[in-house]
Amino acid sequence: MTASTAVLVLDTNVVLDLFVYEDPATVPLRERLADAQTRWLATPVMREELRRVLDYPQVVKRLASRALTADGVLAAFDARVQIVDLAPKAPYTCKDGDDQQFIDLAVQHGATLLSKDKAVLCMRKRLATLGVAVGRQWPACPPGV
Repeated sequence: MTASTAVLVLDTNVVLDLFVYEDPATVPLRERLADAQTRWLATPVMREELRRVLDYPQVVKRLASRALTADGVLAAFDARVQIVDLAPKAPYTCKDGDDQQFIDLAVQHGATLLSKDKAVLCMRKRLATLGVAVGRQWPACPPGV
């Protein structure tokens, strides 16, 4: 039996948990991303944000402690993600402008949005009306739940 198709948008903190911190809570997400039926979407701007964050001192320290490099993390990102064009503005606006791009992309593609940002998580019910499930980790609650 094959898994159903999943379309995901991951915020930068979730990506860091996957590739830098290897948070045990990301194991189900890691398994889902390994499934050929899963599409993980990001934009060039999201990739650039990840590149920038990988230079933060606390992240550099963690990379070094795990014998990882920023280039290696970006290569892992590139190997799994599908880069798409920027999305038009969604009907709802996030209080944190930096997170709007993730919301816009999830709404455009009817994707599940995984985020640890409180400003995004508090929009869960509104985004569900647009067919977007929002959660801190995979699996997220389906829209409307």
